[in-house]
Amino acid sequence: MTTVQSGPRVQADELNGAIARAPRNVALLAKRATLRLAAGQPRAALTDIATALEIDDADGNLYFLQARAFRAIGQLKEALAAARQAAEHGFGGPELPLLVGETHLAARNYAAALDNLDRTLRLDPDQPAALFYKGLAYAATADTSTAVQYLQDALARDPHETEILHQLSFLLNAWRIPADAARYAALGMRLDTTSGLLRYDYGRQLELQGRPDSALWYYRRALALDTTVYRADYRLGLAAAKARQPKVVIQHLVRALRRNPRLPEARALLAEAFESQHRLPEALAQYRQLVAENPGNAHWTFKVWKTNEQVQASLPDSLRTGPRYYYRRPAAPRLRPAPVEALVPRSSGL
Repeated sequence: MTTVQSGPRVQADELNGAIARAPRNVALLAKRATLRLAAGQPRAALTDIATALEIDDADGNLYFLQARAFRAIGQLKEALAAARQAAEHGFGGPELPLLVGETHLAARNYAAALDNLDRTLRLDPDQPAALFYKGLAYAATADTSTAVQYLQDALARDPHETEILHQLSFLLNAWRIPADAARYAALGMRLDTTSGLLRYDYGRQLELQGRPDSALWYYRRALALDTTVYRADYRLGLAAAKARQPKVVIQHLVRALRRNPRLPEARALLAEAFESQHRLPEALAQYRQLVAENPGNAHWTFKVWKTNEQVQASLPDSLRTGPRYYYRRPAAPRLRPAPVEALVPRSSGL
């Protein structure tokens, strides 16, 4: 089966022979690096870029490619450093501040992100990606109304971009405007029949509008399409807890917490589900985490003590981590014999 990445990957491999014949051809190395980036091979691209920079360390385009590759593997500081080198060596155009702005956004440096995205829009006022990232930056700083406005502006310029539709749906659901969220999610599902995120968004608006059974169907569909949609696991776990289905709670909340350990109520519900299923060591681990997250909480501290006692009691003596205390019957009190009364001489009657 031909995949999206197979084209660039094959084209990159086709350059191997030409580069073997001309190993110092910077243009060929840069072209192969670009194709490898498009094929999802950023580390291989970095190898080509490093080779090219050894030949020509004054090419701004190579530094820009390097910044893109570092960003693709999540090395944000290295990406920003390479972007500075690109600017110093003459690389211009809106692509550079756009990359820098998105990288700052990923690093949660929102002021720097907005500054660079504004610079991008001064160079290209209709750049939908810059508008989209500005929307995300404002959403991250809790300015939801401004975020929605920028996302709607981005959508007006790129009406078929499903990631914009997802973010709009997600924000509007969070803002408790499910009817508008439903419209964007429905449009997104028509454009992308394989998106688990959009199924989650559509399910969430159904839940907010009082249709929980239909919402659960969409949450399950979201996970069938994409197991990384942890919010669907979370919502299914909450519903299972309400329905007193601890096995289902465990199934969904273990996965949800693996991806986001700070989900409200999730860890407490998971600990209680483990405890109800007599999976005490796992319950104890969750209760200990709750104590670490809520220092001084008397309830979770008691739960740790109680569950640990139960775990210890179930272990043979050789595996206990603490001493076993046996109850000893108190000794019966010693009764002191009553003093013997002095004998009174009997009258002889004489």
